[in-house]
Amino acid sequence: MKILDAQTTVKVIGANGQISLGKEFAGRPVIVETREPGVWTLRTAAVIPDNEAWLHTPKAIADLGAAAAYAISHPPARSDLDALKEKVANGGKGKRKTRSTRS
Repeated sequence: MKILDAQTTVKVIGANGQISLGKEFAGRPVIVETREPGVWTLRTAAVIPDNEAWLHTPKAIADLGAAAAYAISHPPARSDLDALKEKVANGGKGKRKTRSTRS
């Protein structure tokens, strides 16, 4: 985040009740706080969709951190795809044992 020196500028509120803050803020959501009549504080904001808000709870943040730490400390291992195919074909029981037939 870039910290700016305090600046004071004069803007005129148009007949339609709007004020332009400049192109660098175009399309950005802002929070408008009314401190007292005629005194406003504007802060740029990030909007979180309702269905993603749970990701920003302390529990979810901790769980995701733990999952990331586990993934880093347990890198993926190379798989033996032929053995896996055999296991799946045998209902999860590994290699099929062949029976010897006696005559």
